[in-house]
Amino acid sequence: MQRLRPMRRVFGVLLALLAASCSRTAPGPHNHSAPAAPAAAVPEKRELALTPPMGFNDWNAFGCDVSEKLIKETADFFVSSGLKDAGYTYVNIDDCWSLRERGPDGKLVPDPVKFPSGIRGVADHVHRLGLKLGIYGDAGTMTCAGYPGSLGKEKLDAQTWADWGVDYLKYDNCYNQSDGSRADYVRRYTAMREAIDETGRPMVYSICEWGQSKPWEWAAGVGHLWRTTGDISDNWSSLRSIIAINAPLARYAGPGHWNDPDMLEIGNGGMTPIEYRTHMSLWSMMAAPLIIGTDLRKASPDTLAILGNREIIAIDQDPLGKQAAVVSDTAGRVVFAKPLSGGDVAVALYNSTDAVAVISVVATDIGLPKAPAYRLNDLWSGVSTQAGSSLAAGVPAHGTVVYRASAIERPEALPPSVSVAAALGTLIPSVPGGATLTTTANNHGIADAGAVAIAIRAPNGWVVKALDAADSARLAPGTPLTTRWNVTAPADTGPGSYPLTIAAKYGWGEPAKPAAIATELLAAVVVPPPDGVSHLSNLAVVSAASALGPVERDMANGAQPEGDGNLMTLGGIVYTRGLGTRAPSEIVYYLGGRCSALSTDVGIDDELTTSGAASFKILADDKVVAQSAVRSEDPARALTANVTGAKWLKLVTELAGTSTGAGVPTDWARPLLTCGKSTAPSSPELAIFSFESGSDPITLSKPAAGGSVAPSTAFHTDGKGGLEVTSPADGNWFGRSFPTPLDLSKKSRLAFDVKTGDLGTVGEFAVEVGPGKKWCQGGRWAWVNPKSTKTIRVDFKEISCPAGASLDQSQIRGVWVFLKNATVVIDQVRAE
Repeated sequence: MQRLRPMRRVFGVLLALLAASCSRTAPGPHNHSAPAAPAAAVPEKRELALTPPMGFNDWNAFGCDVSEKLIKETADFFVSSGLKDAGYTYVNIDDCWSLRERGPDGKLVPDPVKFPSGIRGVADHVHRLGLKLGIYGDAGTMTCAGYPGSLGKEKLDAQTWADWGVDYLKYDNCYNQSDGSRADYVRRYTAMREAIDETGRPMVYSICEWGQSKPWEWAAGVGHLWRTTGDISDNWSSLRSIIAINAPLARYAGPGHWNDPDMLEIGNGGMTPIEYRTHMSLWSMMAAPLIIGTDLRKASPDTLAILGNREIIAIDQDPLGKQAAVVSDTAGRVVFAKPLSGGDVAVALYNSTDAVAVISVVATDIGLPKAPAYRLNDLWSGVSTQAGSSLAAGVPAHGTVVYRASAIERPEALPPSVSVAAALGTLIPSVPGGATLTTTANNHGIADAGAVAIAIRAPNGWVVKALDAADSARLAPGTPLTTRWNVTAPADTGPGSYPLTIAAKYGWGEPAKPAAIATELLAAVVVPPPDGVSHLSNLAVVSAASALGPVERDMANGAQPEGDGNLMTLGGIVYTRGLGTRAPSEIVYYLGGRCSALSTDVGIDDELTTSGAASFKILADDKVVAQSAVRSEDPARALTANVTGAKWLKLVTELAGTSTGAGVPTDWARPLLTCGKSTAPSSPELAIFSFESGSDPITLSKPAAGGSVAPSTAFHTDGKGGLEVTSPADGNWFGRSFPTPLDLSKKSRLAFDVKTGDLGTVGEFAVEVGPGKKWCQGGRWAWVNPKSTKTIRVDFKEISCPAGASLDQSQIRGVWVFLKNATVVIDQVRAE
């Protein structure tokens, strides 16, 4: 078999039980009662990071695929692109840069293949450009990827890095041998602090212990920055949850000591431009380090424009060094305010909700002096306006508007600030008449706006007609212009979200001068389900609400962040398909009169940690067609509902009066919806390895690396058994080649289910393709926490092949699963 490409990420052990990365937090005992270390005076040689560090780190985009070539080319790009002039200084190497064994003298050894010039040679190149070099280490026996750690060797490693010319250390927390106490965290991280000091070389010290011991309470005298959260991922749910965790910690940040909510994902492709601008905006408002995590050599102009916005960067780098405070949070519509040197105030209007919203704040509430009017410089559009006592903007879903605000004496020199709000009902292309869009323009200035005209830009083929006046000769302050519109999508429009731009043009001053403002609305399009029997978790939801956290697809509702639950388990029976909620909850689907029946199991998930009970109802066109009595910790109850002819389906859970805690975990387990005339599965699954007759027969791709398999009944999601897999520390691939090709051309992804023990694990997929059995590997790994269950899924589009090979899904000659450093039980390796 050809040589396999290295994993993008592998993990080590946290608290001697958990293989985790800097980005992964996991349950475990943490004694926070130990006294915090006092904030020691920072010696002169530590007068670094007086503003949040700015630079690059390879991990988010490259994982272990780090090299001298990458680091040098990134440093060169800093200079040629203007990023250096914008303030980006540090070019940081993350994990996997060394050999797996120390040298005969005990020192760390750079991998000579990845770094032929050594770290010293790379540092010399970076320094010649007027930049600085960062390195990665770990406060444990090994790094998260299994390379040598620095626990007990702090002085030797600090001196080695100093001798190489390193300017920045990111110090991780894997394989830490910790007892979990805060005192241990302080001891381990202080040991490296003291070792760095002894070298005499100024070095920014980034404490990466994932917020486990609340480092914001003790690390100001130890490091220059400290991680406050687990790892960031390149998706909206991750970004939103990290903002929520880091935002309340403003009082702990200041020159030389910063809260670090992790590196930037901007440009990696998992979020929209609006979400990436929110990322950059709020990291700057929160005085966070701005560490780029994308391949800058391939970055788009839009990515570079976001990363290089000097007005936004100036907010982050303001010498006053204040992290923005949360002034208000109204149902996810949040106002941040940050005082700036010189007396201005930066204000961010952040909309974490899924709908356009006008967000406003009284000027004096954000620290501005009382004045007749205020100047608002929009740091993304570049437009300056004036406002009266309140500052406001129409903010798109997941978006953020950032103003640099100040009191002004001559407001007549600026156009009045105008906001636009919008609300649109659900669009159903097959139903004549479309949906109604309502827009509202408001003038927040102190002078009239004239010749106001509202216009809607929609996707090609859409029809938008005004039902009311869309213009006005005069818009006085505080007087809204409300317009209803009819919006129709073409009949062949697929389900999803489509952008509509709502623009307002207006005039101001004498003689009249033009001004404009715009916001974006995402129109939700739904269509009836396909013919056949469908898993509800595969269908588009019209609306969903849960008492705690989001409604989860194919897992239980763990609590707050998306994707934090185990597989749904009712009375010990594990389900891989369904909807996890917290009562009370409500989920709405559009059926379009095409469906006939819904069957599902319902119950309280085994994850329940408090006393709790709830009831379940199925409604068709708001009529109850099936319901359960109050359920507690009983076995699952089967519900069957007749939904013939119904246009709308609603699933409701209601909390019983005896419940305690923040919502009760309620599962709609394996809900199957029958539509049209067919009773065949609309998206059938194909079992590749079911493990019902032993090991199917599973082999190891690299027998010398170690590992074993054995049948097990300890965990299964189909049939009566699974497969116990013991994988070595560095992992191995488990699977087999096929004598004849497997045709998966009509499938979109691969999946398997896993249950971990005391250690978490890493999972990934690879396939062999074509007569030559070319090895094509998944573009991502999946982390599974200790003592938990999860379905690992990889889309075929995420699997990449070596140069000269293509992924022909009709010619699959082998399927392999990667597992690392643990004994786990897996089941149902399948194509979906």
